[in-house]
Order: sequence, then structure tokens, then C-alpha cells
Amino acid sequence: MTTPEAHDSTSVGIVRTKHLHFAEPPNELVLTSGNKLGPITLAYETYGALNADKSNAILVLHALSGTAHAAGYFTHEDRYPGWWDTYIGPGKAFDTDKYFIISSNVIGGCNGSTGPASINPASGREYGIDFPLVTIQDMVNAQWHLVTHLGIDRLLAVAGGSMGGMQALQWTISYPDMVQAAIAIGTAASISAQGIAFNEVGRQAIYRDPHWNNGAYYGGPPPKNGLALARMIAHITYLSEDIMHEKFGRRLQNTEMLSFAFKEEFMVESYLHQQGIKFVNRFDANSYLYITKAIDYFDLKSSHGGSLIAAFENVRSDFLVISFSSDWLYPTPLAKEIVKALRANGAHVIFTEIETSKGHDAFLLENEMLERNIANFLRSEYSKRTNTNPDR
Repeated sequence: MTTPEAHDSTSVGIVRTKHLHFAEPPNELVLTSGNKLGPITLAYETYGALNADKSNAILVLHALSGTAHAAGYFTHEDRYPGWWDTYIGPGKAFDTDKYFIISSNVIGGCNGSTGPASINPASGREYGIDFPLVTIQDMVNAQWHLVTHLGIDRLLAVAGGSMGGMQALQWTISYPDMVQAAIAIGTAASISAQGIAFNEVGRQAIYRDPHWNNGAYYGGPPPKNGLALARMIAHITYLSEDIMHEKFGRRLQNTEMLSFAFKEEFMVESYLHQQGIKFVNRFDANSYLYITKAIDYFDLKSSHGGSLIAAFENVRSDFLVISFSSDWLYPTPLAKEIVKALRANGAHVIFTEIETSKGHDAFLLENEMLERNIANFLRSEYSKRTNTNPDR
């Protein structure tokens, strides 16, 4: 069991999740679909301190299965820190000795923010699939309420990987005057047809679980098998062929002989089963449906008359765009498409493709090149904001 002494000395330490309540009727949040949502609860955490002129605030944005818990530990006994703890903390890329970091769980999620498992005030029961479909833009609009609640007029940066990168891009479009800089990692202006296909297969796995019950499973057995299968399918897309070969190859699990029976024998099979089991213990199947649909719907080009250049026409942010050489879910050409459109609008853009065998999940894993790129970019942006020498 982890002791306080065993926690990383560069950790932000013990943290607490807070909750913002807003959009009380008749002031509900108007969604992209035209539907209204309210009241809304947004779970969030903060790390570091907001400085006097509020110039050091950074909003970090999570991927599909993320939470508000991006760094630190809830108790001294916690074995695992927040999902981006590798990069958030004293002296790290998102240096909490210098910056004030904000992280929130998206609407539609299941980790403290309003989503399908929340109580529908109209019925007194969980929303289930009566919860309205939400988009990346809706998630960003909800986050705007949090940022303004914290008294911040302009963010130093927004940053995220995968779906978090989509939110970062949307922030610069929806609120151009509020974002000085954006860090978009392993992401795209729209997911590919192949990505949509994998998301749909995952949703079908949930639909076909007999316990899904058209989304009305609360109070009864949840669709664990369907959600576990959806996670297994998705997890394959997060890894590269090279890393799967390196980690597992064709090695057998706890045996040296084939069983000639239909049971898990290969290490990669066991790994995927473990990922599925871990996921169902912390995630809601309906939230998985809603969030994957939001990813599928995200398309900056089609939402701006078919032109990505038009989508970024009014942005005023500086950008750091990063891709990974082995990421086949959000491959480098999709990142370069973003860079090209931004530069066509005269935006200041730094682009880096990081060589790695770790696939899409590389943005969550320790990587010296990724840390250096983020740290240097933020140091430069902060010096612009404060008119200081970035090398100090």
C-alpha cells in the first residue's frame, strides 16, 4: 500500500474534487442540438495558485474516459494518481509552482458532472438515454461557466490530447478572446471514418448486452459485458502494432503449452480482458455512448461551410500541435491538416511529430520530448503575458 513518503515528491499531493452548479431553469444551457440542459453540475479540480492578475491559468482537457482528477492523490493510501500526473506538478511541464491548472469532467460524463446517470428533474429518475446528445462545443460552453466562475477573463492556455485536443481547438474558435495559447496533442479537426467505425462497434457491443435495457439499467445489473467489450475494442486502437509486439508478442499467459480450448491463453488476450474489467468498475455505459457520439460529431470543417481555414478564421491564439509517429487513430496527416489551416490564417503555430512506438496513448505516458515541448511552449507564452525573460 502506498504511504505518503512513497508518493512522487513532484506530485501536487492530496487533492479534492469540487463541484460547480449552474444552468438552473429557466437559464438552462442551450445545446448545439437546440435542446436545453439544466441544472448542471461540473466536477473540477485545481492545482497550484492563481496569481494576483490571474494571468497564469491553464485549462487541461481530458480524453474519452478521463475525469476531473488529472493530478495528485485523493488520500495518502492511493496507489494511482490523476490521469496526467506525469505532466502536472511542481517542476513538471505544467509547473504548478508557476501555473494555476484547472481540470473538469465533461458534461455527459460519469465522474461527478451531469450525465446520463444523473437524476432528470423532470422525472425524478436517472436520465438514461433521455439525456440530450451533447457535442464537443457543448462541453466547452459548460467549461466556460467554470472558468468565469473562477474569475478568469483570459486563459494562458488550453491543453489536451485526443478528445481533449478537440476541446482545445474548439475553445480557440468559440472563445477566441479568452485563449492566449492552445496545446493540441494527438488529435484532429474530425475523426476519420475508421475512427467512427471503431466507436460504432463499441456502441453496438453495449446495445447488444441484454442488461443495457435501452439505457434504463440503473437500479439493476449494468451492461458490464458490453462495456468491457467496447473498451477492449477501443484499447486496441490506442496502441501501435510495435508496442503490442514488444509488450506481448505471441507469448502465452501462465503456461508454456497451448490448451486447445476456447479460453484466454495469450498475454495480449489477458491484457485486454483486464482493461475491460478495470473500465466497467469506473465508467458508465451510457456515458460511453454519449461521449463517443460527441467525438464522431466533431467536424470543424463541415461546421464551417466545408472549410477548415474558415473554421480558424477568427482564432487569436498561438498553437502547439503535436502528433505521434505510431498513432494510427489520429495520425500525423490529420495534425498537419490543422497546422496548414492555422498557418493559412496567419496563426503562430509550432508543430512537432514525436517519434515513438507507443501509439495514440503516448500523450498519457512519460515522454521527454513531449514534456520539453510543452514546458518550452508554456514558458514562452507566459513570458509574453508577463513581459519577462523566458529563460529566467
